[in-house]
Amino acid sequence: MDAAQAVHEKFLGALANGTLARRADAPDPARAGLTRSDATDIFLSQLTSRQMDRLSRTLQARGEGFYTIGSSGHEGNAAVAAALRVTDMAFLHYRSNAFQLHRARQLPGQTPDWDMLLSFAASAEDPISGGRHKVIGSKPLAIPPQTSTIASHLPKAVGAAFSIGIARRLGMCGLPLPEDAVVLASFGDASANHSTAQGAFNTAGWSAFQGTPLPLIFLCEDNGIGISTRTPTGWIEAQFRHRAGLHYIQCDGTDLVTAYAGAKEAADFARRTRKPVFLHMGTVRLYGHAGSDVQGAYLPKALIEADEARDPLLAGAALMVEQGWMSAAEVADAYEEIGATLARQAEAAIHRPKLTTAAAVMESLVPPKIDRPPANRPSTDERTAMFAGDANQMDKPMHMARLLSWALADLMLAYPEIVVAGEDVGPKGGVYNVTAKLHQRFGSARVINTLLDEQAILGLAIGMAHNGFVPMPEIQFLAYVHNAEDQIRGEAATLSFFSNGQYTNPMVIRIAGLGYQKGFGGHFHNDNSLAVFRDIPGVILAVPSNGRDAVQMLRECVRLAREEQRVVVFVEPIALYMTRDLHEEGDGLWTSAYEAPGEGTPIRLGDVGVHGDGTDLAIVTYGNGTYLSRQAEKLLAADGVKARVIDLRWLGPVDADKLIAAVGEAKRVLIVDECRITGSQSEALMALFTERTPEKKLARIAAEDSFIPLGKAATVTLPSRDSIYAAAKELLA
Repeated sequence: MDAAQAVHEKFLGALANGTLARRADAPDPARAGLTRSDATDIFLSQLTSRQMDRLSRTLQARGEGFYTIGSSGHEGNAAVAAALRVTDMAFLHYRSNAFQLHRARQLPGQTPDWDMLLSFAASAEDPISGGRHKVIGSKPLAIPPQTSTIASHLPKAVGAAFSIGIARRLGMCGLPLPEDAVVLASFGDASANHSTAQGAFNTAGWSAFQGTPLPLIFLCEDNGIGISTRTPTGWIEAQFRHRAGLHYIQCDGTDLVTAYAGAKEAADFARRTRKPVFLHMGTVRLYGHAGSDVQGAYLPKALIEADEARDPLLAGAALMVEQGWMSAAEVADAYEEIGATLARQAEAAIHRPKLTTAAAVMESLVPPKIDRPPANRPSTDERTAMFAGDANQMDKPMHMARLLSWALADLMLAYPEIVVAGEDVGPKGGVYNVTAKLHQRFGSARVINTLLDEQAILGLAIGMAHNGFVPMPEIQFLAYVHNAEDQIRGEAATLSFFSNGQYTNPMVIRIAGLGYQKGFGGHFHNDNSLAVFRDIPGVILAVPSNGRDAVQMLRECVRLAREEQRVVVFVEPIALYMTRDLHEEGDGLWTSAYEAPGEGTPIRLGDVGVHGDGTDLAIVTYGNGTYLSRQAEKLLAADGVKARVIDLRWLGPVDADKLIAAVGEAKRVLIVDECRITGSQSEALMALFTERTPEKKLARIAAEDSFIPLGKAATVTLPSRDSIYAAAKELLA
């Protein structure tokens, strides 16, 4: 017999034969502060969740449903919803149907049954994802959607909780999370072992240990197994009961009263103390992991039967009967009526419109634009006071690092919702001094020194963005982002897509990267691959080549984040941070005077830079390639070659029309790419020009498919002035 059917029949059998019984030590609901009305509502939410699980399997068998990772055995999280407020943001894992169903009871006008059935059927009318995935989520219920994540939502839950205290310190009002809000993040016992989860626990504990307000509940729904791998008995308690910075609470999620009591204690503690709680809720997994998973293949029959005996619905029904709130027959009638009602609704839901075009699917990749308060307009005196000793240098030519530092300060002065966060960004001023004096000027609430954990840095930014901030997290080196890239790919970039544009996490991620450093580095400080960002739908990738462009592009990046809610990656070429000269020592051609806000020509998304107007050759490049190509251009000019150098600036998305227009009448196109031959921007550019301008002769030069070594060999695998010159001459020949 199908596992779901077996559990269903055992429940109905227990109701019919009078074998319902609570544990001898089960608490009295009155002592837990649980009224008849509240307990009955929780139990009805649990019954509805169970019938939805059964229905999802039926729909999948008919080819009309597409999601069967159910909540059966985890219905205790409905009691957690009862203990929290609708305004307490909840980042939920995929066994939380009962939580959302019950939270919906707390807000008039909700239709959670119908909404979830539309999601089961992947209907375009699904109010959270628009038919893109079966996700638990709701904008009115403050539940951002999660897909089948393995605890990747925990770092951003930490960030959201952290943002509440920061908002209070800064006196910010009208944000999505109230001052007294609590944040919830739920996950399974197996997910607690994931490095992402461990980083979140550590960050929360580290922060709380120092007294930082962090009103957060980690809800571990411990069912003792991860797909087919058992969790050692006592493992979660041993790991977390005495963990520094986390207040541990244990409860039995299979008993409605105990679950509510534990959740209430956790919510009250987090709200009162503003400290993180680890709520260890014992649950049971019924049916197996998902629809196709047969537990009998890897679990003994006796254990499966023991788990089925711990069915939360059996305990809930026993409570109802024991207290005289419902008879067994009334429970059975309610259960069957819920099932019949859902089945009727499902027949309507499966006929609702579906997504049928690529355009419709992709419509929510780019978030909607929003109206933001205008920038502050600081007076000349205010800016002079802020910059103090720097003011008399700002009209002198400076290198990129100094210009970026001033641009960051001006942006933070203009937009109080901007926060900078990362390793050493505070008093030290960052590895390359780009965040110099920001901490002194804006304080620790807006310039946040973080742990040495890139997952925590990006999660902090995502969570703060959920609460109305515009974060600018810094990753020290490009090579360091890879252990945290799923925070960008699987969390930040997908949020608008899976919420139909209702939830966004706008931010500007600053990363020092690329090659050509002198006297320092090796691969881990000279990573010359941007492919990790280029293939993430919706993410903007910006790479400036000089200080003036960097300032104007950073301002555009902030505008894109603030007004268009975009996730932007801003890669700053390390080797060009301090570069002053282009052709010879002392020429100062790679420096610029600082353009204050409102000065200079803005650089908008997609705008390319063009130096020269030659028609013999167009060199298309970016970053360090622009610098080297300008050097090669001088050598070519001495040979009588009329060339132009085109700086892409924006590598994702590339504005193809603007790029083609910039190439103009040039007969030959040389693509210079400092990233590796395989997987680099040059591949896409070669395809673009082949398709759009087949009459032009093309060639490319890119870095070798190699990591970058240390020492004097650091640049031998990369394009150089001379190799660009040689490639150009060959193309011209």
